Amino acid sequence: MATFRFALEYDGADFCGWQVQAEGTRTVQGTLEAALQQVTGATARVTAAGRTDAGVHAERQVASVTVETGLDPDRLGRALNGVLPHDLTVVDCAAAPDAFHARYGARSKLYCYRIWNGASASPLRRARCYRVAPPLDVEAMRKGAVSLLGTHDFTAFQAAGSPVRSSVRTLTRLDVEGSPRGEIGLWVEANGFLRHMVRNLAGTLIEVGLGRREAASVAELLKSRNRQRAGPTAPARALTLVRVDY
Repeated sequence: MATFRFALEYDGADFCGWQVQAEGTRTVQGTLEAALQQVTGATARVTAAGRTDAGVHAERQVASVTVETGLDPDRLGRALNGVLPHDLTVVDCAAAPDAFHARYGARSKLYCYRIWNGASASPLRRARCYRVAPPLDVEAMRKGAVSLLGTHDFTAFQAAGSPVRSSVRTLTRLDVEGSPRGEIGLWVEANGFLRHMVRNLAGTLIEVGLGRREAASVAELLKSRNRQRAGPTAPARALTLVRVDY
């Protein structure tokens, strides 16, 4: 038995998220496990650093697996890419200690939420950005983001019914990069994320940018721990998991 660490890139548009679901549902985990069985002849469970939702993309998702195979990491990675579909690839495959666990070992994750704020639609950005037509006040969005940094209870930005022991997370980065009438990126890094947390943060900051709520109100919203007071859940297609640090 050998333990491997994968770096994965995928286009989430046609996947129903990472986690294996009912038979016939196309997921990243299920697709990778099927490829692994085809290549090695063994059945094994692959664990990811985080379970991305349906439609969410990844530039460098990290996954781990312990499987019986005689293939070295380089050959295993190439063999998997030979059978994986066009929207999922192994960017890197490396040997890992037996104790390595992609999820529990992760120290932080970085996501980017992309907004197209152009006066006209951008066909080339349609699948990767959320278009907001009215001009956004980017400076107001930056001011609203500041109060979210640090360690807080993020219940107000958590999807209803999420089964977690604690909603406390430490947000170490929330940068609003770009300018009105262009592409705007929300770069969000934390030690962990709640379900839909980044998309709910994005929906709230977009409302700040549209002038529908004051930047200063974000701090009170956070303290309220009331999901109904936060903005809408922004679309999944504009969210990308950029990297995972260990």
